[in-house]
Amino acid sequence: MDISESIEIMKSLADTSRLRVLNSLMGKPQYVEELAQRLDLAVSTVSFHLKKLEKAKLVYKVKEQYYIIYHVCDKIFNMSLRELTNFENLDKFIQNERINKYRQKVLKTFFRKEKLEKLPVQWKKKMIVLDEFVKKFKQGKRYKEEEVNEIIMESYFDYCTIRRLMIDEGIMRRENQNYWLTSKPENSK
Repeated sequence: MDISESIEIMKSLADTSRLRVLNSLMGKPQYVEELAQRLDLAVSTVSFHLKKLEKAKLVYKVKEQYYIIYHVCDKIFNMSLRELTNFENLDKFIQNERINKYRQKVLKTFFRKEKLEKLPVQWKKKMIVLDEFVKKFKQGKRYKEEEVNEIIMESYFDYCTIRRLMIDEGIMRRENQNYWLTSKPENSK
């Protein structure tokens, strides 16, 4: 099992109302209004909890005529706790978490209200900042130089530096005043 799936399951089980919904569904598949009446909860509350349980793949729904019937996912409930906590990708997950925390720290340091305050000197941090600019462009679309400048200026005054860095790092290509994102940075280190 993937660690993120296991975390989703554990989080969804950490709620009394969701446990009550699951307990009721273990008896028999039911529709939302029936669960709400049986558990003395609002229909909106039951729907909210069912969405969380469905996201964790603990329940699934089947449309039957006018009703959507919720069922318990036996595959998950037949797993042992050992299976739920034995991860194939734990090291990769931990590494991705560490990278994401570092990325968020860099963005928080250099951006204020979606505006870049200053460009980092360190290459690794600079690449994180450039990645934020990449998100403003569409893959496969060609942009005139003026369009590129305007898009960059929405977040940073020195559009020339950002544009040049994106070209130098192989993030963006340029030909005859036309710019486009590359599928992969050519100079990634």
